[in-house]
Amino acid sequence: MITKRRFVSLACAGGIAAIIPDAIRMAAAETVSRMLVGFGAGGAIDVIARLLVEGMKHDAPSFIVENRPGAGGRLALGALKNSPADGTAMILTPASSVAVFPHVYKTLGYDAFKDFVPVSTVCSFPFLITVGPMVPADVRTMPDFAKWCAANPKQATYGTAAAGSMLHFTGVTLAKAAGFEFVHLPYGGPGGIQDLTGGRIAATIYPIGTALPHVQSGAIRALATTGPQRSPLLPDVPTVREAGYPALEAIEWFGIFVPAHTPAETVKRLNAAIRAAVSAGSFKTALARLSMDPAGETPQQFAQLVRSDFDRWGPIVRASGFAPED
Repeated sequence: MITKRRFVSLACAGGIAAIIPDAIRMAAAETVSRMLVGFGAGGAIDVIARLLVEGMKHDAPSFIVENRPGAGGRLALGALKNSPADGTAMILTPASSVAVFPHVYKTLGYDAFKDFVPVSTVCSFPFLITVGPMVPADVRTMPDFAKWCAANPKQATYGTAAAGSMLHFTGVTLAKAAGFEFVHLPYGGPGGIQDLTGGRIAATIYPIGTALPHVQSGAIRALATTGPQRSPLLPDVPTVREAGYPALEAIEWFGIFVPAHTPAETVKRLNAAIRAAVSAGSFKTALARLSMDPAGETPQQFAQLVRSDFDRWGPIVRASGFAPED
């Protein structure tokens, strides 16, 4: 026989049991997912992160972009390393951060292979090698430029966005392949284009979207793109392979990583959400405006790409003798 007191006790227990799943669901719905970006607001990678987050809102309704600029993106990767491995924290980062920096910095603060799990690439783009008014107007090809640099060693300078980046070591590769001294000038951003147009440096190596408007205006001249095919944006500009320098082929990508030990099913779910967002017409249109191409590998394919780039750039960095401050 159930007493009145026992009935009330069971009813209360049943009520609490019914409430608990609802509470769990509400807490899950209120969980904030974070897309870390190691650069300031307004740059290309920040714009892409915000577009991506918008396209993934159906997967995580509370989703924000968290900018953690500093140290070329390394601070944000350090933050990701110490984040929960539950799919609520991820990063959009350039290839250089995980494929080149491990060869460059002794105190990197993270292990690109042990601390993170690759989820998917988002986009990719080649670089554009350009020259400005310091270089005579009759220098129109890569071989011509190599000859000019060899004959004018004090003027053979090139600017990029950052020391220790893929851009930097593309210039190192050019100098080695063509046999001349090429002085690198890091600008910490797109400022090298201004010095190029002003005749203060000879050349720049930047993402194609950064240099394109200045080529189109006639302020600077494009010698070659570093992609495997000609860019439809500059169909008359040869690739580095066509110009006689196949070793210079380089493609930068932006990709998504999560902390190590994130469950495989979570990684698979995020990969599907990212690839769906990237395949949307509006996202592709936005990338085209930035002169970038949509990407989207499986986690396994992306892991192979990271390893391939890591293995490629290691010998180049070591041969350059580049020694950063930290």
